[in-house]
Amino acid sequence: MRLHLTAALALALGLAAAGAGADPSPLPPPPTDLGLPAAVTEAMQGIDADRISAHVRFLSDDALEGRGPGVRGGDIAAKYIASQFAQYGLKPAGDNGSYYQNVNFVGVQSLPATSFALQPASGDALPLKYQDDFVVSNQTQGETADIDAPVVFVGYGIDAPEYQWDDYKGVDVKGKVVLIIVNQPPSKDPKFFNGSTMTYYGRWMYKFEEAARKGAIGAMIIHRTDLASYPWDVVRSSWSNEQVYLADDKEPKLEAAAWIQLEVARLLFSTAGLKLDEQIALAGTRDFKAVELPLRLKAHLVSKIRKFQSPNVVAMLPGSDKGTPKQAVFYTAHYDHLGIDPNMPGDNIYNGAVDNGSGCGILLELAHAYSQMKERPPHPVYFASVTAEEKGLLGSRYLGAHPPIPAAQIALDLNYDAIPPIGVPESVNVTGAGRTSFYPTVERTAKAFRYEIEQDANPGAGHYYRSDHFSFARVGVPAFSIGAGVKFADHPKEWGKAQEDDYTANRYHRPGDEWTPQMDFASNAALARFGLALGWQALLASDTVSWQAGDEFEAARKKSLKAP
Repeated sequence: MRLHLTAALALALGLAAAGAGADPSPLPPPPTDLGLPAAVTEAMQGIDADRISAHVRFLSDDALEGRGPGVRGGDIAAKYIASQFAQYGLKPAGDNGSYYQNVNFVGVQSLPATSFALQPASGDALPLKYQDDFVVSNQTQGETADIDAPVVFVGYGIDAPEYQWDDYKGVDVKGKVVLIIVNQPPSKDPKFFNGSTMTYYGRWMYKFEEAARKGAIGAMIIHRTDLASYPWDVVRSSWSNEQVYLADDKEPKLEAAAWIQLEVARLLFSTAGLKLDEQIALAGTRDFKAVELPLRLKAHLVSKIRKFQSPNVVAMLPGSDKGTPKQAVFYTAHYDHLGIDPNMPGDNIYNGAVDNGSGCGILLELAHAYSQMKERPPHPVYFASVTAEEKGLLGSRYLGAHPPIPAAQIALDLNYDAIPPIGVPESVNVTGAGRTSFYPTVERTAKAFRYEIEQDANPGAGHYYRSDHFSFARVGVPAFSIGAGVKFADHPKEWGKAQEDDYTANRYHRPGDEWTPQMDFASNAALARFGLALGWQALLASDTVSWQAGDEFEAARKKSLKAP
């Protein structure tokens, strides 16, 4: 590592001394009608937007090179966060008495020599252009792989017994390549794939996992912007970089986990004498049956393999534990981002100021607030800044599978991810909170803060499955992210929506996501206060939080509570 911890801290101190930027907007005082101890209200009052800004400024500095996992900048970020936890007097909660929970990974970088071609039953093969027409990763982590296999269209690629739905029925895909539509069957019935709200079945991760479980050697997901909720450029930038996998994951894997452009899929179907739009419509009905297409995928995959470690950074503030059952609260935020793109001309550092320097800044400020509090919490409070979120929630997935305490002892995980620093919020997004028994507390707390709770404006995008709280949910722990809505003080909602759209179009997962002096971190400080109030109430609750009856994570919660 060329930049050592001492140099990194010197840089951090220098940035802080240079000023955090413009003065943040003044926040209204925290509410006093929630029945919280005076020490908690005082701690909320002390949350400082300038400190959050200074953390974000350091973590998104060019010196950290985009905080890629398992490389220099990511390691510096982890050490910086651990040093802050130590400064606050929090106890290490990682491996062997340290703040680090080390995770073993394998990185797979597809190289330009990788090729895809569609071979119809007769005629010449149709070559595809890497990154423009397709992106791919070899999940089996081999340096090379050659595929010459038939293509089977399996609709949405879902096997969901609870909905009496099986796209794989009547077809054997072992040794074949499956073609899959992104998202899930359209529905307005809340009892059928949650209506317009995406379930995990709609996520690309599930589709690759299920295809591998069925024995396929490859899978191609058809990208369509309206169904995916993001354009092809996001897929290309995310998948052109190194893909990362847990080294110790024993689940089946694909030799070719790929995405293809919509127009490529259209060409593919036309070669088979079919119309893409008609096939997508049919796949959303119970009349759909998987079909083997009259063509083969011929692929040659060349990959650069890298084995490495990258840590989750975990700290704990002990509680007084006067009551039972034990019900710790976790706060989480990922510190990694996309690193550097060596093939990009000009500015090629993905600084990740908003995504997710902002969440890390909030996490550190919450750790500071709890550590300075004059009253100890009734149960332990954990702070975890996780790695490899951008690679598929991998750091938090490992943490969820290997928590420092049993999952049954965790009442709630509150996650922060990409909070826009644009002023004083008047609305919040807590997607997924309504799935838990804790939601009445969330509603009461939002009312006390005078926040409107915004409903998910795009439930079909599956936002709940796209951030680290999901890794806790899948092992049964009630979890959701705290995010800003689109209503900000002195502005109409249209202004907030315009800011959100501008960020998504011009800076999200781009080198332009940088700290600037014009950023107003009042929003981050406000949502840190909100999260502190929510976390303390979860600690005070007479019983641990549960999922609503029938929720997809209820069974995992019950299983964890029964574990010895």
